[in-house]
Amino acid sequence: MPSLPAALETELAELLGEGWRSDAAILAAHGGDGSRHRAAPLGVATPADRAQVGALVRACRRHRVPLVARGGGTSSTGAALAGGAVAVSFARMDRILDIRTDDRIAIVEPGVRNGALQHALAAHGLFWPPDPASADDCTVGGNLACNAGGPRTVKYGASRDNVLGLAAVTGTGDIVTVGGATTKDATGYDLTHLIVGSEGTLALIVEATLKLAPLPEARASLRALYDDAAAAAAAVARIMAQPAAPSMLEFMDAACIRLAREVGGAEIAEAGALLLIEADGDAATLPHALDALERAARGAGLRAIERAADDAAGARLWAARKALSHAQRAIAPAKLNEDVVVPVSRIPALVDGIQALAREFDLPIIAFGHAGNGNLHANILYDPADAGQDARAHAALPRLFALALSLGGTLSGEHGIGTAKRGFMRDAFDAPTLAAMRAVKAALDPDGILNPGKVLPEA
Repeated sequence: MPSLPAALETELAELLGEGWRSDAAILAAHGGDGSRHRAAPLGVATPADRAQVGALVRACRRHRVPLVARGGGTSSTGAALAGGAVAVSFARMDRILDIRTDDRIAIVEPGVRNGALQHALAAHGLFWPPDPASADDCTVGGNLACNAGGPRTVKYGASRDNVLGLAAVTGTGDIVTVGGATTKDATGYDLTHLIVGSEGTLALIVEATLKLAPLPEARASLRALYDDAAAAAAAVARIMAQPAAPSMLEFMDAACIRLAREVGGAEIAEAGALLLIEADGDAATLPHALDALERAARGAGLRAIERAADDAAGARLWAARKALSHAQRAIAPAKLNEDVVVPVSRIPALVDGIQALAREFDLPIIAFGHAGNGNLHANILYDPADAGQDARAHAALPRLFALALSLGGTLSGEHGIGTAKRGFMRDAFDAPTLAAMRAVKAALDPDGILNPGKVLPEA
């Protein structure tokens, strides 16, 4: 295992003071992420401001020591693993610098937790749309690094759609300021949205100007059961083609429904597919929007449709979706949690293909997620202690990615690439496109010290 040069350790201790540690306890605490893999860093730097981040990068560059930015450590792709590198924790850079209600923006440091930000914004009648399942633990910096989304993406967009500007430190230690506080900008290259989703491989975000939305006055929900995935997908197409935009549009396949009912205890009838539909808006117009969504949801293959009468009823409708996590843990100790995306019209083919893979590899594979974007979570459930199951699960994974790509889709909608999907980038992009990506990487990180071994495959 590589070790940190003594001269660099002395330099970082002088630069960061209590913000530098390399003891066994801190290395262990920062040695894993949501991927459940582990790789101990060489040390953990916790800078207090952007100037320290810049000095930290310059010092590591002089010694050719890589750095890996880290937020809440919730990445499911290994993007936050810092084996053989300095882990850069933004735990001390967690301030909400400004909330400008008139401009509907918030200026924040990268270590602010998503949930904490939402709580602060609610007092002003505002929210930041990205709502990943790990909101209480993940940070804004991490959300931006992987372009996190969530159920509300169908109406409000993902992280990239809700950031206006950034300050970031490149691999040379320079601080660049891109974008700003305006919602229109036709000035120069759009480096803001280039850095978002780059998983810390191009620059370390030290400040973000976020675009906010007003909290809706009210929400209302529908749950629709269908004969099969094709009927549900046709309903999704009808829903997305009419003017009343859903604020959430979630899909569950037959295996999910069965799992939620039989293991999770959800009150739901047997069906081939399910859609959970939510609308939000002002109290006066919301009923009309819900009527429009219900009309669109009706069609061939519909078995039943249920409307929530109040918030409690709405919570009951969503109980099946929320029961999935617990239900999965009850039948398998591990899962490969993928988030492929296909055009909405290809959802039936994706679900059929997933079911075929489940039969071929003799493993439970369930499909659910954000139907309005064609972004489905395909979870391959298995027991890693069973050598046969472990081998079959990892053999099924490339077939899942090949299926999504064959349907005109992509490898990831919101989790990112990290190390888990890095090897499949050659399947998703041709050589000239990957070369262009490497050229961008070389321009912003000429020595390749920012999160090496992530996202881009070896040349």
